[in-house]
Amino acid sequence: MLQLDVVNELTLMVTSDGRGQDTLFTKAGAFVGGECQGSKNFKFEKCLLGPEGNPMRALIGQIGRRFTGENMPLMKVMMNGPSTTYYANDEQHVVVVPLRQGETLSVESENLLAFTDDCKYGIRFLAQGIISQKGWATSTLTGQGPNAYVAVLAEGNPIILSNEQNGGTLEADPDAVVCWTGSDPSFELDMSWKNLLGSRGASGESYMFQWSPHQRACVLIQPKERKSGVNIGMDGGSMGQRATRQTWGR
Repeated sequence: MLQLDVVNELTLMVTSDGRGQDTLFTKAGAFVGGECQGSKNFKFEKCLLGPEGNPMRALIGQIGRRFTGENMPLMKVMMNGPSTTYYANDEQHVVVVPLRQGETLSVESENLLAFTDDCKYGIRFLAQGIISQKGWATSTLTGQGPNAYVAVLAEGNPIILSNEQNGGTLEADPDAVVCWTGSDPSFELDMSWKNLLGSRGASGESYMFQWSPHQRACVLIQPKERKSGVNIGMDGGSMGQRATRQTWGR
């Protein structure tokens, strides 16, 4: 059984209790250190196609991820005894998301750090990437066992928005969204003449993800936006704000 924790906000700590072989999938090159009792009891293996056990399914998954731009080089970590290993990526903040049976996390591949073997890895089409760098497809991790955890990366210290309890409306800049569980968002586009002209009087928030009261979700957003995908401002300015590129709550 694996336990995933965050150390000093920037590092993922993975503890194996040694009761059988544990498997973790991580972003290639994310390992930064490890310790175990006695001889080394963990090893690394490059995933040539993907984490799927069946070779044909792995090949199909690889093709789909490459086609949609959601492919990420993965490393398989196999642990055969009590050990603690650490993973990080460019000083980005780390958040661990536990998944219930059948629950799905939608996340950009660039924000994915690691996931346990109890997660099913796939992709889903959103078709909303024309305006935003938030892709037209997104990676998905679905819980398929009692030890389903995903570690995601964020630029800066992220915050969590949720309407699961209060049934309210959530709205977020797609370029700031890291991941979400629950319902997929709708896409709100404000094409007012002020935004087209690049007026300083415009709100600047021209495209948004929105979760209405019947679209229950838990959303992680980061304080640094991705670079916007389209510039249609007639004054040469970007449409929308200038963009550049804690424990999961319920």
